[in-house]
Amino acid sequence: MTPPIRYAVDGHGVGTLTLDRPEARNALSDELLDGLLAALERARADADVRVVVLASAHDRVFSAGGDLKAFAADAPTIEKYAGLDRFPRLFTLLGELGKPVICAAGGDVLAGAFGLALACDLVIARRGVRFGCPEINVGVLPFMISALIYRSIDRMKANELMMLGDPVDADEAARLGFVNVVVEAEDFDATVREWARKVAAKSPLLMKLGKEAIAATRDMALPEALDALRSRLALAFTTEDIREGVSAFREKRDPIWHMR
Repeated sequence: MTPPIRYAVDGHGVGTLTLDRPEARNALSDELLDGLLAALERARADADVRVVVLASAHDRVFSAGGDLKAFAADAPTIEKYAGLDRFPRLFTLLGELGKPVICAAGGDVLAGAFGLALACDLVIARRGVRFGCPEINVGVLPFMISALIYRSIDRMKANELMMLGDPVDADEAARLGFVNVVVEAEDFDATVREWARKVAAKSPLLMKLGKEAIAATRDMALPEALDALRSRLALAFTTEDIREGVSAFREKRDPIWHMR
């Protein structure tokens, strides 16, 4: 059987991880989640990767979310509980990857995959795709991704999404603030490529320091966050890249990042 995740890196530093179980609508099975975790770890260690794009091999579905067959499987409760660690590991890894992650939502993003999109740094959506939490319609509240939903969406709208189970389209998702841009189908691939290459052209080191700072201070009280961020900025001042960036700006040339 072919791996559930395709891994590719272009010459611009864009690492594309493609969910490749279209026959299962990219359901987040244990196998696919393990493959995605392994691919993200590979991208984190890959010096050629400056930005990660999560994409789908299905032309209408990014991912339908959790594997419903596994939910209803006749397996011991402790076994099911142990397997659920994949979701928090995945969401934590995305935040701590040290490299920006773009969700290329070229198809519907549903259930657990909705949490996956919210854990990314940027979301680009094809017009017409839907985002939502239909789990309640089969008797399951989206427990695991509710933490991400409440950190990304207004409380009342979050409740509506989780309790009614009705999806929103990409334009409404952009209005609600968890999609960055909505593009027509014919422009989707080009827009993803343009955004990814633009992000990849930034300093990998400063991007890493920035992502680490965001992850560390996101849930701090403001005074503690500001104090921690002052230390992070002082650390950034010691890097060659910040000096190179300023010099390149003054000299009106493209910067040459040093990666240290």
